Amino acid sequence: MATKQLWETRPLEFWNKAKELRAGWQKSIESVENVVGQGNCGWADAFPAVTVIEDNPVGAMMQNKNEPYARRARLASEVRGWGREICGYQGNCWGGQFLGYIEDGTPWPRRRMVVPMPCVCDQHAKRGQQARDFENMPQWMADMLIYPGPFDPVRNEVMMEHKVYCTLRQVNDVERIFGQRFSEDRMKEVMAGNKQVREYGREITYLMAQTIPSPLSVKDLYSVYTIGGLTKVNPEATVAFWKSVRDEVKWRADNHIAAVGNERFRWIEAHPPSWHYMKYYRYMEEYGAICLGSQYSHMMGGAPEYKPDGSIGVRDNYQYPDDTPMETREDIFRVSAGKEARALNAFKIDEYIRRDAIVEFAKIMQADGALLAIWRHGVGCTLTRKEQGMYLKDAGLSVMHYEGSQPGDRTDLDEKRLLDQLDTWMQSLGLRRESK
Repeated sequence: MATKQLWETRPLEFWNKAKELRAGWQKSIESVENVVGQGNCGWADAFPAVTVIEDNPVGAMMQNKNEPYARRARLASEVRGWGREICGYQGNCWGGQFLGYIEDGTPWPRRRMVVPMPCVCDQHAKRGQQARDFENMPQWMADMLIYPGPFDPVRNEVMMEHKVYCTLRQVNDVERIFGQRFSEDRMKEVMAGNKQVREYGREITYLMAQTIPSPLSVKDLYSVYTIGGLTKVNPEATVAFWKSVRDEVKWRADNHIAAVGNERFRWIEAHPPSWHYMKYYRYMEEYGAICLGSQYSHMMGGAPEYKPDGSIGVRDNYQYPDDTPMETREDIFRVSAGKEARALNAFKIDEYIRRDAIVEFAKIMQADGALLAIWRHGVGCTLTRKEQGMYLKDAGLSVMHYEGSQPGDRTDLDEKRLLDQLDTWMQSLGLRRESK
């Protein structure tokens, strides 16, 4: 735990650009000229007018901006037979579809296809079902190919061919059904841009982790981290935006500009917060406590790890070399999938289970403690959470658990109890709140 010291703070200069990009994305999904779909597909930017919306940022934003509307949406889902154990993101988005309007009363953007996002969270694959059943539309599956344990090259080859086949089928059918032409050249540009954004993401994670005081908090990062990823914007604009974020964070780190001016306690999480109540981040800052995020919030750059020589890097051995030939669609989709077909590099199931994954992350972030949510809905969000808490305690960190429904559903989160818990936790460590 750091000794008490005051650091300079400044507003984030990239904030206005982030709001502009987010507003542009919102406008794009309301455009009648676009083919709007539900899911998350890396190939969408290679079509002239295809936008694919993932429920995570939409459901989270519904909960964050307008709780009464989000509650009405979940009720609309519940009265149609979807129980409260359904992920809050799904309940919000399905309910908006049932209601037929978004929070300001304008029509809910119509989906014309669905490609459920594959994820270790078990309810992701169900997300397309209700959208497809509500209005007759084509649905494709992007399978989450996964197995725990060591890499198996024979199994990987078979899985990779299946993964490439799934993508080829989706793209070919979109061309046939919607009369649009997929551009291989554009896809290569998108992939190159994505790679550059990952590099910026890695630098941002490193600067947050290795700089005291940290130049950025996860509260700041959560405001922008989906831009160009789950909220698609122009690929060139995405690269330019994340370069500006990296540049500003680096300048702040070099000049000791703090996200929290009285930083003296650093803590991590394991998954997103309850989006309607991000107030607790600012509440913790009154104790001089800063949240550095989670493996989830830093997924853009890849999960950091210690290398054999003791340096900090990322699990990037899944990527193909830059000079790998991409002459056909099959080549392009194989390279975009990566050398290891099973899951995303930061979210293989064994990364959740194995003892040292979250502990290693905590050490890299120079964390003193961890605040771990026990979500009652969306089972994948709480896999091994109590075990992770024990591992972190064994590593010398102070750990607190709290309960709630799910990040997109405020129903079972007791805000007053959470603040009381935070007070007890911080005071047990000898910290006291300071007025801003």
